[in-house]
Amino acid sequence: MTTTAHFDRGGVQSSAQLLRDERKRIAPDEPGLVPKGRGWEPAAREMSELCAEDIATIGDVLRALRRAQEIMDMLPPPAANRVASFNSLYFTITGRVAESLKGAEVHDADFLELLDVEFAKRYIDALRLWGEEDLATPDAWEVLFRRAQDQNVSKLAAAMLGVNAHINHDLALALVATWEKTGAPADDDEIHPDYLLVNKIFYQEIPRLRRRYSTPWQLRIDNLVGDLDDWSQRVLVAATRAAAWEQAERLWELREEVEDLDRARLLMDRASAYVGELLITSDGVVNRTGAALRAGRSAYRTELRRRFLRR
Repeated sequence: MTTTAHFDRGGVQSSAQLLRDERKRIAPDEPGLVPKGRGWEPAAREMSELCAEDIATIGDVLRALRRAQEIMDMLPPPAANRVASFNSLYFTITGRVAESLKGAEVHDADFLELLDVEFAKRYIDALRLWGEEDLATPDAWEVLFRRAQDQNVSKLAAAMLGVNAHINHDLALALVATWEKTGAPADDDEIHPDYLLVNKIFYQEIPRLRRRYSTPWQLRIDNLVGDLDDWSQRVLVAATRAAAWEQAERLWELREEVEDLDRARLLMDRASAYVGELLITSDGVVNRTGAALRAGRSAYRTELRRRFLRR
């Protein structure tokens, strides 16, 4: 683990500023501002009540996510709110984790359930902060929340934005909160295999989840590349969750150095937000390419019909 003696305060602070500047360059009107549409109207009261509920078990998490889905289905655009795409994905994965707690593969079900609860609390808290128009909303979540009504963002990209914020920002924080209650794991601890068990769940669900949210154009690409998408996303899940564990270890070493801990958390947040903006940029390229090809195909067919009718 990294020790506080090796913490580069200046480097962390300059990196956080650089990431903010780069994010402003990609999305100049958004970072650091209260964007139009912040909050959960017309379901602000329902969302506020949900966020105030206690979450102590994985059953509580599932009930909260189910209620959040009902609320998001009331938000504009009708039945197409982009945050709802991530929420439904999260519900699916959490349901599988809940089932796994009863299985023989789990060494410490209490740890895994506690981690799942702490993990969910970070998401629920982000929902609360956004609903209260609080600028303390993590940048990583703001990338998704401010695009809740943006139908130019595909549902698949929206789901991935949520996964990015939840894993690259929330997961390390959830691990630290869990270790505060259980103690940090030793090198030979059995809880790490339980942590990796969630990777297996992701691997099994990725193909179905990706196709659930894909547009027809994205499905065509998916069919063309075959299993490559599944393989690359399995690698991505493994890498990001491994990085979250390592980041949690670094944060754990800083837990008594409040200012350094805040700097490290800020850097983690801004790095996650920057990755989110890059996801949006790539999604836009894919969608525009698909739209252009569809328009070209339509124009070609129209011209063929016109020529045929002139004969």
